[in-house]
Amino acid sequence: MKLNSVQKMILDGSQGSTKQKAMRLLIDLGEAANAEQLVPVVSAHVSGVSPLTGGDGLIRFLKDLGTEGNVTTAVETTLNAAGCDRTKFKEMDIPVKDYVEKQQIILDAYEKLGIELSLSCTPYDNLKIKGNASWAESNAVCFANTYTELRTNRESGLSAIATALCGFTPEYGLLLDENRIPNLKIMVECNLDEPVDYSILGDWIGKQIEPKWKMEYGPIPHIFGLQNLNFEEKKALTASAANYGCPLLFIDNFTKKPNTTDYKTKICFKQSDLEQRYEELAPTNSVDLVTIGCPQASFDEIERTAKYLEDCSIPNGRLWVFTSSLNFDKAKDKGLVDQIEKAGGLILRETCPEVVHYNHKKVKHILTNSMKAEHYLKSGLNAIDTSVSKLIDCIKHASNPELLGKENKEKIIGKIKTHESTKTYQTGNIEIDGKGLQSQESWSIEGEALVTDVPITFLGFVNRITGQIEEEGHPINGEIMADKILIFPKGSGSTVAPFVLLGLFYNGNGPKAIINTDLDQQTIPACSLLGIPYAHSFNDNPCQAINTGDKIKLELIDGNVKLKCLVRA
Repeated sequence: MKLNSVQKMILDGSQGSTKQKAMRLLIDLGEAANAEQLVPVVSAHVSGVSPLTGGDGLIRFLKDLGTEGNVTTAVETTLNAAGCDRTKFKEMDIPVKDYVEKQQIILDAYEKLGIELSLSCTPYDNLKIKGNASWAESNAVCFANTYTELRTNRESGLSAIATALCGFTPEYGLLLDENRIPNLKIMVECNLDEPVDYSILGDWIGKQIEPKWKMEYGPIPHIFGLQNLNFEEKKALTASAANYGCPLLFIDNFTKKPNTTDYKTKICFKQSDLEQRYEELAPTNSVDLVTIGCPQASFDEIERTAKYLEDCSIPNGRLWVFTSSLNFDKAKDKGLVDQIEKAGGLILRETCPEVVHYNHKKVKHILTNSMKAEHYLKSGLNAIDTSVSKLIDCIKHASNPELLGKENKEKIIGKIKTHESTKTYQTGNIEIDGKGLQSQESWSIEGEALVTDVPITFLGFVNRITGQIEEEGHPINGEIMADKILIFPKGSGSTVAPFVLLGLFYNGNGPKAIINTDLDQQTIPACSLLGIPYAHSFNDNPCQAINTGDKIKLELIDGNVKLKCLVRA
């Protein structure tokens, strides 16, 4: 990779060891992506703020990052949503010792780095800049690439911090025209009338994706049949699609036409699909809490919520509306905050439903208007029973604790999607060659392999204490990655994944080495930062060549990695 004089100075340590590590991380990522150079960015957005999502791994990382002192960002950098509204912590009833204190430690560390404490997962709201960026927050990446003049790869929280400190990012992927092309054709053959319809569509698209499809930079749908999306609808669609790794959408007659197309498949979304999902997602027992705003509610969403509350009274604080400080202040000026809270709701800023640690003794069933919230609330992050309804129905449930869903009170459960694996048991000797990270000089590792050909979602679906896979339908559900050589295509889901990995490495339950077959912006930064043996780009697919339980040896010499199978399982 070509470096200019400034980049060379950073890599040489002339601007301190912290920025030197950040530059090494960016070079490792760029080399793995076959980038030719680093390019300046106009903006960075950092994820990994809540004690729930970042955990102790995030706190330790930020503590280590701040030891040098006087290290600040080189580019305007904003920060994702936090784990609570610090001004309304008592009302949120979070039953975790030192939660606010931990949250403040995280915020102080970010602020010390010069990062703006915007605490918003919608940095695209009122966005006026254009150019290359480095954003971590999956919904924001998808929205920015789709509807704004920013271009960003699907960065992890770690790579976004590295970019923020250095001011550069590797030029590859979605920064280049040739990679901004759709690979899925989606035909919408029904009317979508409100934002939750679009949220369901985005989630439905993600559920159709097959792990065997080769999509180097993620699924990029080209959607036909949509008309005149408003801001709420855009936000809902991109957020739920991003749950499954979509970094960009094309919407016929509404966004810029793609240069070329190479569709993996054509999928039709029909009225029956929409109705079926509403049936599956509807609450069938009493709701304990209703959350609105994931991603954080726009001003229009707050305004609609207030309108629906005009003739309602919410008992026991059963309605929480999440928004950014920007929209909170705007809504406050218009009297909407007072209106919502007078009706018995709670309007929260700085935080988002998916990153809050709820009181599980009191909150066992949440109703929301967001498939993004549903995706993470029911995951291992909170493991709360979650239903989805239109905004007006959410308000009805919030105002009536006795209201149930379907008259027969029977829960309609959607079939759990089983991730299709193409693995077959392998026999015989195997020796294949791959590459390592540029920052790693040499290592030799022997151990037991844990292998899957299906991506792993670290946030919410990997136990951050034990390293156990906790995703129903995943081929290695229940397996523990601790002290194994983990072989998988790439990570999926949230951009906070590296902090889960960091936490596992810090507590001794991380894998002893990692092999990826696809470019993984989530895994590389964690391995680069902590020097965990990492290998990629093999001449044969190790996900197919190696079995779980095989005893294998990995050896890095002069940038090349040799993988040998010592004993078959």
